[in-house]
Amino acid sequence: MRGQRKLDHLRLAQSLGDGPAKTGFDDIHFVHNCLPEINSAEIRTETVFCGKKFPLPLLINAITGGIEEGKRVNRALARAARQMGIPMAVGSQAAALESSNVCSTYQVVREENPGGFFMANLSAGASPEEALQAVEMIRADAIQLHLNIPQEVTMPAEEGDSFFRGYLENIRCIAETAPVPVIVKETGFGIAREEALRLLDTGIAALDIEGKGGTNFIRVEEERKGSPREEVFFQWGLPTAVSLVEVAEVAAGRVDIVAGGGLRSGLDIARVLSLGADMAGIAAPLVRCFYQGGEEAVIKYLQALEKQLRKVMLMLGAGDVYQLREKPLVILGETGRWMEQRGIRLQTFAMRGFEKRPEG
Repeated sequence: MRGQRKLDHLRLAQSLGDGPAKTGFDDIHFVHNCLPEINSAEIRTETVFCGKKFPLPLLINAITGGIEEGKRVNRALARAARQMGIPMAVGSQAAALESSNVCSTYQVVREENPGGFFMANLSAGASPEEALQAVEMIRADAIQLHLNIPQEVTMPAEEGDSFFRGYLENIRCIAETAPVPVIVKETGFGIAREEALRLLDTGIAALDIEGKGGTNFIRVEEERKGSPREEVFFQWGLPTAVSLVEVAEVAAGRVDIVAGGGLRSGLDIARVLSLGADMAGIAAPLVRCFYQGGEEAVIKYLQALEKQLRKVMLMLGAGDVYQLREKPLVILGETGRWMEQRGIRLQTFAMRGFEKRPEG
């Protein structure tokens, strides 16, 4: 049952595309700088995440594992991560905790990239002992604890979980006992300011906000169940742009922030870095690239993202990724209205770097 579900997820990640919910990125506009006073060769894209330095503010987020097809995908992604020098997360390792026969579908990443930075992955409902097993399985440098409640309650009753009480204390226990940094990760529905504040008190190292607008796992599970589909919850969640601003408002400087959920270009990466993210996460497009052209296509896509990011930084006069947070952003439309309703002052973003000249 679990193996078929993982195959379905790979298939539907390719065929369904994004949405129908929106990320909010189309409402986020940089103010062009016609005098950037910088050369292309001076652009620096290095960043620090979980105490480690990386050449790009980009990570390959959790996708798959637990099946032979997942092993093929993970092998190619690990090689791409090695080529680009970026971190990578494996998919949920619950299958390997149930059956050691599938451990190799996750361990392949370490075989292909012995010196890479890898993140283990389990539900936030996992026990501290299970978290340790997941870390040891791939000699992980960090562990993601994922929150996917909308997906769980959409699955067929015999597959999905219905017990979610005690997650917060469980996360705290894992953060206290895990030998590596703990990252709490949403799976396409976003993290609000209120929950971010509660999570900050657990001792975690990072939050991966993973908002709506990319792969929609409510839609994925409805497609798996077949007709009739229940579409009433297809718009559920916080748009990635909104969730990121809410979380950055309370968590920036306290934990690392990863922004994922519908990022599809270097411009999107620049947007989330400017809004407060330390890293950008990407997943589904890499699956599509793999099935279109294998490892080479994945690497080309990642290289294209880097090139686009560098272009944006040049056009804004941002010499490094941290300077993107100083560049003005105009936030319009539904995204702007949502943020205003949540008490976020949009003018703070729009007036960045502006110094009023004295009259006369």
